[in-house]
Amino acid sequence: MAAAYGLYTHIRANRIRSTFLLIGLFVLVYLMVFAGALFAEGLLADGAPLEELIYRAQRDFLYAFPWATGGAALWVLIAYRFHQAMIDAVTGGREVTREEQPRLYNLLENLCISRGIPTPKLKVMDDPALNAFATGLNRRQYSITVTSGLLERLDDKEVEAVLGHELTHIRNGDVRMMVIAMVMAGVISFFGEMFFRLFFQTGGSWRSRRSSSDRKGGGGAAILIAIALVIVAWVLSVVIKFALSRSREYLADAGSVELTKNPDAMITALRKIEGRGELPGANSAIMEMCIDNPRSGFVDLFATHPAVDKRVDALVKFAGGHDPGPLALPVPEGSSEEGTESDQEQPQGETSAQNPWLSQPKGPWGPRAE
Repeated sequence: MAAAYGLYTHIRANRIRSTFLLIGLFVLVYLMVFAGALFAEGLLADGAPLEELIYRAQRDFLYAFPWATGGAALWVLIAYRFHQAMIDAVTGGREVTREEQPRLYNLLENLCISRGIPTPKLKVMDDPALNAFATGLNRRQYSITVTSGLLERLDDKEVEAVLGHELTHIRNGDVRMMVIAMVMAGVISFFGEMFFRLFFQTGGSWRSRRSSSDRKGGGGAAILIAIALVIVAWVLSVVIKFALSRSREYLADAGSVELTKNPDAMITALRKIEGRGELPGANSAIMEMCIDNPRSGFVDLFATHPAVDKRVDALVKFAGGHDPGPLALPVPEGSSEEGTESDQEQPQGETSAQNPWLSQPKGPWGPRAE
């Protein structure tokens, strides 16, 4: 597994994908607008044939084209300017100072200095989950958000590995592409919801007032076509997510290893985060930006992250790391649950008897034979 830093072909490919995502956003918006025009013409059909209604919808679309373009562009500009504030509002992330988080700042600055990378902003969200994500569209906006749970449960080397992973996402252009995809999904969802609200509010009254002469026209067919177009637009907005190749996570893991020179820290970080990264208040778009997304689609078809097992296997095979298997979490200092926390926090279906690694207290790998 080649390191993500220096993979200029991957960075260039992400820039191309970002451009196509923006183009795709406008195309899908136009498709939704045409579907809306066709739906309206179907509602107002006066016995006209389908061909006539399609012609009218095309005329309406041309009239609405500049407004649709302006609306989509405005949406993109708003997202460009305020996407971080919107994400922070959903996740509760807050920017922290060096005085508040000296440990976190030192780890991030050391990584950035070693590569001559501008230091992104640091944010912390108060959540017991173990997760982190990067956001931003340019150098002035880039930021890395980590949960308080991750800071409490991971040691310095593991936190450094997580920060290296997120820095690689920024360097490789993955973050920019994810933000654009999130904006795109929001636009399509907004237009789709408007369309179906209109359909359910007007569909019943439209059906009740249609006369037998109307049924001979193309109004019904026009409405069915409009509904089909909206569904197609929504499906395409989902399919476009396949442009967000799951290989980006492998590359970010590798980039972290190149930065930290410590594959074992990346592996233990992933093992501790595994199954513990769910952010209840975050929508799917935000979860897709996280280092681990425990949510998966139908038969993993739409899963945005490879399984942790596969990521660890890649690090073992190509970076020379060692896999301890699923790990129990250490008990935070001052916790009254000492002695029971490990059993409560370890992944389901895994016990110390089944996996002896869980009971080893000496270092991340336990005692190893020389």
